[in-house]
Amino acid sequence: MSSAEALKIAQEKELDLVKISPNAVPPVCRIMDYGKFRFDQMKREKEARKNQKVVELKEIQLSMTIELHDMEVKAKNATKFLLQGNKVKVALRMKGRQQAYFQKGIEVCLQFYGLVEANAIMDKEPKVEGRNILMILSPKTQK
Repeated sequence: MSSAEALKIAQEKELDLVKISPNAVPPVCRIMDYGKFRFDQMKREKEARKNQKVVELKEIQLSMTIELHDMEVKAKNATKFLLQGNKVKVALRMKGRQQAYFQKGIEVCLQFYGLVEANAIMDKEPKVEGRNILMILSPKTQK
């Protein structure tokens, strides 16, 4: 029908004529209460924002001389963070002469990754940044 007819029908029912897809040929319109439509749309958007998960970045600190059991305890905590859907930043701080042997620190980071590999994906490889070696892990996506 013509837009004039549709507008006349909408005015008789005291409703609005709303273009649903203006780029279609001919344009698709609907007769509805536009104020109620906007209210429902805003309510749906608010609900979607409320259900959205904010990803946090948790940090685990290691040292070059960490023992296996201590690393396993930290890996258990990192796994807990990953299962909650958070990213984990693994930081290894080098002190004094340890900076000359940074390769050992990278091996410690890779060993730690081996412990959490079942639940993690390595976003950022272990990299020396000043006195620290940093590595970032993300949770594996569930299928």
